[in-house]
Amino acid sequence: MNKLVKGNLVRGLPSKLFKNDQTCVACQKGKQHRASCKSKTVSSISQPLHMLHMDLFGPTFVKSLMKKMYCLVVTDDYSRFSWVFFLATKDETSGILKSFITGVENLIDQRVKVIRCDNGTEFKNKEMNQFCERKGIKREFSVARTPQQNGVAERKNRTLIEAARTMLADSKLPTTFWAEAVNTACYVQNRVLVTKPHNKTPYELFLGRKPALGFMRPFGCPVTILNTIDHLGKFDGKADEGFFVGYSINSKAFRVFNSRTRIVEENLHVQFSENTPNIAGSGPNWLFDIDALTKSMNYKPVVAGNQSNGNAGTKACDDAGKARMETVPGKDYILLPLWTADPPFSQSSKSSPDAGFKPSGDDEKKVTEEPGKEGGDYCSREGR
Repeated sequence: MNKLVKGNLVRGLPSKLFKNDQTCVACQKGKQHRASCKSKTVSSISQPLHMLHMDLFGPTFVKSLMKKMYCLVVTDDYSRFSWVFFLATKDETSGILKSFITGVENLIDQRVKVIRCDNGTEFKNKEMNQFCERKGIKREFSVARTPQQNGVAERKNRTLIEAARTMLADSKLPTTFWAEAVNTACYVQNRVLVTKPHNKTPYELFLGRKPALGFMRPFGCPVTILNTIDHLGKFDGKADEGFFVGYSINSKAFRVFNSRTRIVEENLHVQFSENTPNIAGSGPNWLFDIDALTKSMNYKPVVAGNQSNGNAGTKACDDAGKARMETVPGKDYILLPLWTADPPFSQSSKSSPDAGFKPSGDDEKKVTEEPGKEGGDYCSREGR
């Protein structure tokens, strides 16, 4: 309005200064939006474990190999070093956090002072309240339905999920390996990402030494695993085939999926075939039991009523016909002759009513030679 009056762009407006005091309720109902949550340009955290960001994502549509459906992601504010934990239910969150905080404080001789998370019941319950009061940990909660206030944890979740999705697509492994992919993505990103303010990796900022990367291999590449468990004969194969799915956290070993035993094991005696391309569905019976996967996905088969394939429809009809024939109850048949123009009964039968019916020569021949011919000669009735 002020521009219109000042520039004399319209006629009929009074020559005065219009002021907007933001008291129009109608305008707020039509134009109000969410408040902005600006990130800090300079971090006020100067040491590891001073503040931990944490969030839980899930449930996933497909269970992992260990029947997990949730993932807890914890990120250190100073170093951006991250940890991931996999859960079957949300009730396990409190116990995992208590063990993790106690162990990580003992690892680097620092104390956790602040925890920032959302208002989920997995973080806001009686068990966590008592633990934080005993340890003297301050908790900061984001406002309900405002995930941007917990932006560090939310961004870390997105980064890990996108990396895991890319790894699964490249390796052509099924979605049941999502937990192994997320764990490997977190392990690698802790050693390769660069934190801007310090220009160092999270691993170096948190543990004080530079990480080594010479042992890393492509996720999902085919491997041969030396069998050191079973008692082998002199001419039995010494190695099993499998796929590389990650790194061990507690030892210097590789995590590999054994296609023969169908379990994930940690083994150091592994030979990698990095130049061998992966083919989806390769190997005997692929990598998992399809019945177990179907149950984990709560999938129920649906029988289609119409078949686009003519042969398939014919086969289905034949099978249905066979099933009906097996379930039809027993039937009694009465054979009747084909009526002709000649009198059906002879004179002898008329004279003696008890003599019964005797078919003629042609009719008797039809009965003995063609009992199953369909021509209207015989008819049947059920239940008689």
